[in-house]
Amino acid sequence: MRQYLKRYAQNFDYPLFFTVLLLSLFGLIMIYSSSMMVAIAQKEQAPDFFYQKQVTNLLVAFIGFIVAAFFPYKHYANKNIMLLLTIILAVLFTWLKLFGHGADQVGSQSWIAIPGLGNFQPSEYAKLFIILYFAAAFYRKAQKHTFEKLQPTEIFYPIFLWILVVAGVAFETDLGAVIILCGIAVSVVASSGIPFKTFWKFFGVLVAFGTAILGILLLFKGELLTDNRKGRILSYLNPFEYESGSGHQVVNSYYAIGGGGLEGRGLGQSIQKLGYLPEPQTDFIMAIIMEELGIWGVLIVLGGLGFIVYKGFSIALRTKDPLARMIAAGIASWIGWQSFINLGGITGLIPLTGVTLPFISYGGTSIIILSLAMGILINVSMFEKVERKKTQS
Repeated sequence: MRQYLKRYAQNFDYPLFFTVLLLSLFGLIMIYSSSMMVAIAQKEQAPDFFYQKQVTNLLVAFIGFIVAAFFPYKHYANKNIMLLLTIILAVLFTWLKLFGHGADQVGSQSWIAIPGLGNFQPSEYAKLFIILYFAAAFYRKAQKHTFEKLQPTEIFYPIFLWILVVAGVAFETDLGAVIILCGIAVSVVASSGIPFKTFWKFFGVLVAFGTAILGILLLFKGELLTDNRKGRILSYLNPFEYESGSGHQVVNSYYAIGGGGLEGRGLGQSIQKLGYLPEPQTDFIMAIIMEELGIWGVLIVLGGLGFIVYKGFSIALRTKDPLARMIAAGIASWIGWQSFINLGGITGLIPLTGVTLPFISYGGTSIIILSLAMGILINVSMFEKVERKKTQS
């Protein structure tokens, strides 16, 4: 054990760790700044209500990070561990279906209440699960050297499970998570070493099964394009025309971004957080950062997130282990897609989907699951360094 810890310390990915730590602490500061009025006016709590809750979330997240960072990533290919993770997923989604709750105004049902722990969002766990499940499934194919002869029917179970997860998340109205789950699945499979022709077979089967399941769900569930979703699409096309309704958030996000200019109004000096921009500590926290800190806040956030994505893909490109490559690529694509969807939504580049900004936005489930993912990525990075040193010596 002592030798393992010594080797771990020597090969620990300190740049990645300190980048995550910096973003999380910066997010904590901005959560305090952006949420004071919401805490007082809406929650009737002290100004540091959300700040204190996020401190607790970060402490739990750090414990999860340490556990994940010391747990050898190769164990995720173990069938018993994957069975356990699958059972947890099934329990969470069953619990969500029976006892879930969410925002009534959009008809969502995305949260479950865990006694003693508070609210938990199963779709966040699903993102990490899909990375580990797909990586394990395709890793076993790589070990058997069956990629060249791989038939679509041989990967029926991973595809079917993925479709069930995506369908479940879609009908919670969490379309942002659906896009991320799609990006994750494609990234993991594309990095598996699968031949190009076989990959397109997989992609075709994915689309075919997805379309079939979606058709069945639409048949029994009814209308998928709710009034709220229609409003988001219309406000995306012309937000100022719907400023008093569905375009309210986007328009006030524009005011925040434009009001900050290059230098920003100063930390704590945002106007839009004073009741104009709903829930500024979650989906729209980047708009408050731009308003208060200007270009400097943008550089901190984009620089940190960009570095994490770069590190993930660089680890994937360097390692010779297919399992490590798929896990690293999956986590990197997850952070990249989620950041793009959040930033694209607040700037009007894409329709709003209600996705948080990684490591910055307020939210217990998000920071805890992301910290687990970062722990796994650092563990992958450590073993990649060890293997690289062995080949060089």
